[in-house]
Amino acid sequence: MFQIKDQVYWVGVKDWELQSFHGEEYTTNKGSSYNAYLIKDEKIALIDTVWHPFKKEFLDNLEKEIGLENIDLIVVNHAEPDHSGALADLISARPDLPIYCTAKGRDTILGHYHQDWNFQTVKTGDSLSLGKNELVFVEAPMLHWPDSMFTYVQGSNVLLSNDAFGQHYASSEFFNDQVNQCELFLEAMKYYANILTPFSLQVTRKIEQLIGLNLAIDVIAPSHGIIWRDNPLQIIEKYKEWANNYQENRVVVLYDTMWEGTKKMAEAIGRGLGQEGLAYSLLHTAKNDNTQIMLEIFKAKGILVGSSTINNGILTSIAAILEEIKGLKFKNKKAAAFGSYGWSGESVKIISNILAEAKFEIVNEGIRVKYTPTEEDLKMCEEFGNNFAKALK
Repeated sequence: MFQIKDQVYWVGVKDWELQSFHGEEYTTNKGSSYNAYLIKDEKIALIDTVWHPFKKEFLDNLEKEIGLENIDLIVVNHAEPDHSGALADLISARPDLPIYCTAKGRDTILGHYHQDWNFQTVKTGDSLSLGKNELVFVEAPMLHWPDSMFTYVQGSNVLLSNDAFGQHYASSEFFNDQVNQCELFLEAMKYYANILTPFSLQVTRKIEQLIGLNLAIDVIAPSHGIIWRDNPLQIIEKYKEWANNYQENRVVVLYDTMWEGTKKMAEAIGRGLGQEGLAYSLLHTAKNDNTQIMLEIFKAKGILVGSSTINNGILTSIAAILEEIKGLKFKNKKAAAFGSYGWSGESVKIISNILAEAKFEIVNEGIRVKYTPTEEDLKMCEEFGNNFAKALK
């Protein structure tokens, strides 16, 4: 148990060994944490639990620190298993314990655990007195599940924001002023890019609503990673910026290749971009981390995607990346396709069609080269990069 403010304590678990999240979709090379919180007032409230592999450690610690029989209620801000994984065991020990959650939260908990427990559903503006502190509930649907909500601890001035404003970042320290700032904001941006990008419109609306509530916020305590106590509103300002079609003056060149032809094209296209003064990243999709690739796309004004043609289709790493791109629903970005082929050459058209379906603005019909590119082909690729850069200006 670690005190974060007045009567609010961190009672979570740090997962130093975590390397991937959401299956294998999100890589977490800095680990993560499952931040549950305890408010010790006239009534004792537990806010969320932890992922099920850590449930025994979590419940044993609660029993030692406070005694499970002394907990008066639990708030489930979000029922995804990394937050609710110890809930069933807790309720097994305390069957009468009230569970405060949204209506969608109740549905989600029932869907995961198939037990009709003592649910107390709440909506935005509802409150619950603990004594000196009062819990104020703020629904936050699609940040990033339909059931999500924030809990504001009025009295201690702590916003328990669940998945918003967090990072997958394990540290021996707890607060934002104690860690490397470059690392922290990189992990926060990576988290936004890979998880919250599809919900940017909801992020903007929720921040406007949150600001409109005129809450005094001294601490923002998310459910993963570092807690914001030094100028905590800075992460809200960053979310406003990231949700507003965030872009940097750069391009990402993504490719996969069979016999180096598409790789040579990618390198030549990159030279063409550089000749126009445009920064770019050149990423081999079969050799780079997908989570990092999505971060680079999030930051970019545009992307160029290349694949060799195989069996009238595209290489699997490019297909997987394009599927993720579609799901993240990036906005206001330009794109074009390229690729090498032996005899059929469908990859460029396939990539262009998928990018158009993903709402990228297709700059041109793309470029393709048969077999290994010649010097003339590579000059054509450089010009292709020149023209793409000019289209972004």
